[in-house]
Amino acid sequence: MKRPRWILNEVAVSIHGMLIAEHGGHPGIRGRALLESVLTKPRQLFSYEPKSTIFELAAAYGFGLTRNHPFVDGNKRVALAVVAIFLELNGFSLDAPEPEAVIVIERLAAGTLSEPELSEWIRDSSVPND
Repeated sequence: MKRPRWILNEVAVSIHGMLIAEHGGHPGIRGRALLESVLTKPRQLFSYEPKSTIFELAAAYGFGLTRNHPFVDGNKRVALAVVAIFLELNGFSLDAPEPEAVIVIERLAAGTLSEPELSEWIRDSSVPND
């Protein structure tokens, strides 16, 4: 796999701002270091496990954003958006019905879905871009 295109901190913050403006909620970051840690995890995974799939890297973003709550509000929404954008940047589209995606993210937040299970769902719900 070629070197992935990563999600920058500023992009995640912008996504959060747009989603809060569109859907409501409280703006703000709980901790910039926490956000940086979450967004660095996929890069570290790729550095130590270069055979990681794009779906495993996307799951690392989704898991970190959902479970570590770097934003005051909207973490699950941001997680799903970041997963989708990361896939788009790297040649795939997330092609899952919205209700299914919401259930998956809710399960992830509740601790009933693991990061490997999220990766599997992302893989099964993605299609290559032409």
